[in-house]
Amino acid sequence: MKYAYALAGAALLATLAGGPALAKDELKVAIGQINNWENQPATLGQDGGFFDKENLKIEAVGTAGAGETIQAVISGSADIGVGVGVAGAMRAFSKGAPVRVLLPSFTGTGDLYWYVKADSPIKTAKDITDKNTIAYSTNGSSSNNLVLAFAQELGVKAKPVATGSPPGTLTSVMSGQIDLGWASPPFGMKEVKDGTIRIILRGNEVPSLNKQTVRAVIVNANALKTKKDAIMRFVKAYRNSVDWMYSDPKAVALYAQKLKVDEGLIKESIAEFHTKQAMQTDKMADLEGANADAVKLKFLDAPLTEAQLKEFVQIPPR
Repeated sequence: MKYAYALAGAALLATLAGGPALAKDELKVAIGQINNWENQPATLGQDGGFFDKENLKIEAVGTAGAGETIQAVISGSADIGVGVGVAGAMRAFSKGAPVRVLLPSFTGTGDLYWYVKADSPIKTAKDITDKNTIAYSTNGSSSNNLVLAFAQELGVKAKPVATGSPPGTLTSVMSGQIDLGWASPPFGMKEVKDGTIRIILRGNEVPSLNKQTVRAVIVNANALKTKKDAIMRFVKAYRNSVDWMYSDPKAVALYAQKLKVDEGLIKESIAEFHTKQAMQTDKMADLEGANADAVKLKFLDAPLTEAQLKEFVQIPPR
């Protein structure tokens, strides 16, 4: 018996001294437009080791856009959703869906643009008519929000059409199925430089949205209760990943390798379209304006109340 106790004690000491590590907590993360730079903290951050440091294993799955991402979080098939349009998340929350804002992920709308193929008769936004079609990713996405805002604030009357991801959208534009495609750099930057496509509209041309947090990281409300410790560690790793993406050249190099895109083009794209300030993760900028715009753009029937907003936004302090 004493020998058995001695063996047990030795095993415990070995574990404490450097035996097998505790199993990592697993989180499932749905990411709309998974290859976009602004949506990379949860995936590129894994390459940088930030989630390993928090003893987390991230299972990341790409979606066609915010609509699919929100549904994955609502159903519980994903704990967390990245790159979700705030207006779409508000709409889901207002209908009783178990979604909460965990972090802001992009503030402003300068990372999205709309383009035509080179031989299009559309030269400027003034040439767009109600006979044209304009793309967005999925319902509830920030590209959907912007297309609606283009109509209301800039008078762009083209018919909105959901086209999914930037690659699929480009195919639709080049084949003549869609007049104006949408994209987020670095996607399309090579085609712009080559003269294959021409940029007609940029997201930051919409005054009301230019300083708002337009996309967020959302979390399933039940997961936030049952997996709170792991999710708080996710927040820490996500924030550290963002800091790393803007401070270590290795992050850009890894991203360029992943996308098989020229590193110089990536650097130019980040400088022009994805400032670090836009990727701040501490507060929902102009939440009041976002609430009002969600009504104006018909995502909400009525603004969320102060109590509802407090429940909806669950951003942990640093």
